[in-house]
Amino acid sequence: MIAGVVLAAGSGSRMGQPKGELVLDGTRLVDRAAAVLRAGGCDPVLAVVRPGVVAPGGVVNPDPARGLRSSLELGLGAVADAAGDVIAVAVLLADLPGVPADAVQGVLAAWRPGRITVAAYAGVRGHPIVMEPGLWREAIALAGPDEGARALQRAHPELVDEVAVAGDPTDLDTPADLRRWLDG
Repeated sequence: MIAGVVLAAGSGSRMGQPKGELVLDGTRLVDRAAAVLRAGGCDPVLAVVRPGVVAPGGVVNPDPARGLRSSLELGLGAVADAAGDVIAVAVLLADLPGVPADAVQGVLAAWRPGRITVAAYAGVRGHPIVMEPGLWREAIALAGPDEGARALQRAHPELVDEVAVAGDPTDLDTPADLRRWLDG
């Protein structure tokens, strides 16, 4: 079983509002990301959110100002509590509306124990990222407050498998990003 974790607790300071709460085509980004992980083959799927936000499989980060690493840590802890037989965890950021379920399926299919499997869009690494829980814990130990798996990937490039997938890895960080996406 491969669990999915959506990281959606950020304040969206550059966007001017929490990005997970943005609605595109009638769906909040946090809900869309959870649905993509589920459709891609993840079960269970949890979403780490800000206080006051309700989401399916919601795990509240009581202090999201601590950064992405804190949300990742909470999500992994919740996965361990939810299902003891999880062999790997796929992580997806809520602000990536161009990542399709097919990309998740491709990365899940390519993942192997002891490996860091990363989606690659035209040669550029993105999300989802799939690893077993022990490697995620190593990633958290190496990460800065607003980082996830990047430091672990740099420290152990021999463990990284890039999987070419279709989709758009553009993240929506600012109102200008959102306008470009909508004008698409």
